[in-house]
Amino acid sequence: FSDPFITRRRANDFIQADGRLESISQERIREHIKAPRERQREICEDYIPCKQYSLYRGYAAAYRHYFDRRRTK
Repeated sequence: FSDPFITRRRANDFIQADGRLESISQERIREHIKAPRERQREICEDYIPCKQYSLYRGYAAAYRHYFDRRRTK
């Protein structure tokens, strides 16, 4: 007869720590190394006029409209 309940110490024995740690580290790497399009989209989302423009034209066009061109006055 074995006890159907396990102790706190053995509660996570069935989960392999290496897999969890590896996936967490991969997620951290992905957070630091972003694709240029993703960075552009985040910049556009932070600027309200760009975000509004992107609803009609898309993020790529909105980013080009507000940030990509050099404006000299």
